[in-house]
Amino acid sequence: MKWSLSQLKSYRDEPLQFDEALDLKHSLMTRYPEIIDVQATQVKGILSYDQGNVLISAKVKASLTLPSTRSLTPVVVPLVFQMDEYYVPQGTDLKRFDKEDTVIMLPEDDILNFDVAVEDNILIHIPMQILSEAEQNGEAMPAGKGWEVISEDDLAKQAEEHKTVDPRLAKLKNLFPDQEAKD
Repeated sequence: MKWSLSQLKSYRDEPLQFDEALDLKHSLMTRYPEIIDVQATQVKGILSYDQGNVLISAKVKASLTLPSTRSLTPVVVPLVFQMDEYYVPQGTDLKRFDKEDTVIMLPEDDILNFDVAVEDNILIHIPMQILSEAEQNGEAMPAGKGWEVISEDDLAKQAEEHKTVDPRLAKLKNLFPDQEAKD
């Protein structure tokens, strides 16, 4: 979905309503190679033009297949989010917008490529930790010959159990004996 600023001026009086299925698979997989698969992305919203600015308010529904961050097992990750963004031409005074507003400058040619904006928002909404259903339910962590994955809690327990002072540094403890009382 691409629009020029001159096309968008026709939506001054009545906003443009859209409900589109976007095929972003190739471009998303190119931009973020960890993505295994992308189903059609559904975008529903309105676009309005006011005082040289374009406001797009849209609800995005996407479904990505990504590797588990623990075991690399493919996991389907549904994403549903709202995006509200202002698009303004180059040279626009940005002081009239709130700090919380998302304001994006249009390129020199004043073409709004909404597909790229949706892609950007999808990439931003990919979670940092992706776990399969079995991993979420506490199934055993992956392990192999001489290695195993452990949780952060288990790592902290191991560190506490193995908390020993390097013998070469043990003598430094007596250097300032009055410091221990303050701790």
